[in-house]
Amino acid sequence: MSGAVTSSEVASARRLAANAGRVVVKAGTNSLTDETSNLDDDKLDKLVDDVAGLVERGKEVILVSSGAVGAGKGRIGFDPEDTVEESQALSTIGQSHLMRRYTESFERYGLTVAQILVTEHDLDDTDRFTNFKNTIDTLLEWGVVPIVNENDAVATEEIRIGDNDMISSSIAIGVDADLLVTLTDVGGVYTGNPKRDADAERIEAVGRNYDEVERIIEKTASDSFGGIRTKVQGARTVSEHGRPAIIARSTEPDVLEQVATERSVGTIFIPVNGE
Repeated sequence: MSGAVTSSEVASARRLAANAGRVVVKAGTNSLTDETSNLDDDKLDKLVDDVAGLVERGKEVILVSSGAVGAGKGRIGFDPEDTVEESQALSTIGQSHLMRRYTESFERYGLTVAQILVTEHDLDDTDRFTNFKNTIDTLLEWGVVPIVNENDAVATEEIRIGDNDMISSSIAIGVDADLLVTLTDVGGVYTGNPKRDADAERIEAVGRNYDEVERIIEKTASDSFGGIRTKVQGARTVSEHGRPAIIARSTEPDVLEQVATERSVGTIFIPVNGE
């Protein structure tokens, strides 16, 4: 698998990632909640530590955060039926709790955060996206960390097809980010499903071997909604626009610091075809 990508290509991509001035970081629900769907303070604080480390390096960071629906489940005291309508309602409960915790955690570093809720339709509409980008640019100029989430309360099919994985990809391209980092509960892309296959090996880089990687994902992925498929699709889309993208484990120590210092972490998608 690794033979399809040269070591010089990998080194060049990691250098681009390390030198990125504007970074989109996407954190999934499993990177923020525990097994009972409550927000996990340690996980959230660890994510904030990692993001703050990039800001301290002088980088502009846009955080795309899942977790509202999961956080909502942990607040209502009973197990819902998992309908779209209930997911929408849960998101409204969880979103305020999520942002309260982000505000408290980023304050440890003297950083202010801002909440932006979007749907894929907002990003597809030229005028709406122009307004979105102008807001992002202004917040970053002020030194504020924008936190973007799917507007689950009004979304329908987006809740079911990967939501923030694809939204983070669209945002990274649209706001001229230099890098997309998707943080999840697995250490990257593997030759098998690492949750079921002890022999599955991490794929260090994806480039010309993308078709083979895609076949592996289709064969081994088990998540019905979202999961590794949409993370790979989003990373590939970014790489096709001339930007590196990385999928890595959120619990990896100093995961974003490793990215910023050109170390081998997760799976990197090598830029292809330019703009």
